[in-house]
Amino acid sequence: MRYKNERKELVAFGKQLLVEGLTTDTGGNLSIFIRKDNVMLITPSGIPYHETTEEDIVLMTLEGDVLEGNRKPSSEYDMHRIFYERTPTINSVVHTHSDYATVFACLHEDILPLHYIIGSVGTRIRCCPYETFGTKKLAEVAYDAMKNDKGILLGNHGVLTVGEDLASAFSVAKDIEFIAKLYYRAKSIGTPVLLENEQLEEVIEKFGTYGQDRIKGQKS
Repeated sequence: MRYKNERKELVAFGKQLLVEGLTTDTGGNLSIFIRKDNVMLITPSGIPYHETTEEDIVLMTLEGDVLEGNRKPSSEYDMHRIFYERTPTINSVVHTHSDYATVFACLHEDILPLHYIIGSVGTRIRCCPYETFGTKKLAEVAYDAMKNDKGILLGNHGVLTVGEDLASAFSVAKDIEFIAKLYYRAKSIGTPVLLENEQLEEVIEKFGTYGQDRIKGQKS
């Protein structure tokens, strides 16, 4: 069984989706791209995260061929594959059904910049149109909506985030739910005061140098 460390990571973060309240039961999916070998590890379809084992993780090509594993891969593998094929800096994708963010996804409403943490995602959290789950059309619509951001809302569906690694993509998924919760609550009692473009640009620049590795001068 190849890529044991990456399999362990996917199993661990799958369980963490439940702990953080970002999904329930089998909702959503996670993947890691092994760029040097041009293969993808993805969570299986229909198995609860608390029951998923390293052997359940599916190793597959970007063309859709299963290389290792007796499980059926997530039906959303096209929505992961498209980012690995087209964006060389993306090596992980996380899809969740977190409550507050999905509320705005069902409204087809962008989440506007009321809190600086949105800078970890972009200048706003955009929502893409609805497309049927598990289809190439959804993958295309999601890719087009992401642009240079790290996360989006999937219309009438949930959340999609991307990152250089799984920890980064997972962190963005947490940030999106945090911001969605703030936005929901702020709008329920008044009108949120939004950050200006100049303020957002400053925040995004600071996020680019945030963290211990970057402080030490390592590449982001």
